[in-house]
Amino acid sequence: MRKIDIFNHIYPPKYYERVMQVAPDYKDIGKRMRGIPMLVDLDVRFRVMDAFDEYEQVLSLPTPPIEIFARDADVADLAQAANDGMAELVARHPRRFPGFVASLPYHDPDAAAREASRAIDELGARGIQMFTNVRGAPMSAPAYLPVFETLAARDLPIWLHPFRGAEVADYKTEDRSQYEIWWTFGWPYETSAAMARLVFAGYFDRFPNLKIITHHMGAMAPYFAGRVGPGWDQLGARTSDEDLPALLRTLKKRPLDYFKMFYADTALFGAYDATVCGLAFFGVDHVLFASDAPFDPEKGPMYIRETIAVLDRLPVSNEERERIYWRNAVRLLKME
Repeated sequence: MRKIDIFNHIYPPKYYERVMQVAPDYKDIGKRMRGIPMLVDLDVRFRVMDAFDEYEQVLSLPTPPIEIFARDADVADLAQAANDGMAELVARHPRRFPGFVASLPYHDPDAAAREASRAIDELGARGIQMFTNVRGAPMSAPAYLPVFETLAARDLPIWLHPFRGAEVADYKTEDRSQYEIWWTFGWPYETSAAMARLVFAGYFDRFPNLKIITHHMGAMAPYFAGRVGPGWDQLGARTSDEDLPALLRTLKKRPLDYFKMFYADTALFGAYDATVCGLAFFGVDHVLFASDAPFDPEKGPMYIRETIAVLDRLPVSNEERERIYWRNAVRLLKME
């Protein structure tokens, strides 16, 4: 069965050279990126991909966001280099890479919208990658509306990727997160918070056809459906200094219904029960196969292998499994 992995990561060669010039010693998540050969070595990547029948990858950059490690003067050039490099990889290896996701210079929202247009209209990007915040600012801030308008006008999806660093402390009395909690629990929280901010800012009412793919199966939303549903139906009951019920009345749907409008990928590192939970929440038509390769805990294709094993066990029909593996991607990314 064909398999299109829609959320995995790579460094195009020329972009990686630039990154090593701009931030060769970027710490924490940068340390992780520098230790993964498959991010930069196509021979290694192809050997991994060849272990799986009919397996293809839609390419995107890994974290960190460009504006985190680069000076403002360099961000736009780096984003352009990334997108040019991605387009070249897709052109050279179309059977392996049916498309790519554009990276944007989010420090400048207008420049980000321009680069989104260029990457989609001239280079053939199938959408854009958006991180859950820009240097700590929410993506729901009005400044980023041009980016959403650009994607909504083209009816292509946004890949929503979490990001926070170790400098976001677990407790107010500390100055850094401990034990990589910033990643394990912080990233799912980042995704969930970004989803909520977009919902309550009215983005799905403003852009009814907005398509956002949330990494890691919608993060916390499926498991906390009771809080997202009946809990947020009482928005304002726990707040004294804002008229949140008035905000709730401006929305056309329940918060829960908006959360179900997001798409979700299967990049859960082989967690079967979490996959079942997310599939029940979002539904077959809003779930797409992704592995988060190449960030395996071993030097091999574990995440791909385990994710496929989970999908092959799901209590769904073969036709529904096809939708998850590749048909939803072809439809959503307009790859017919």
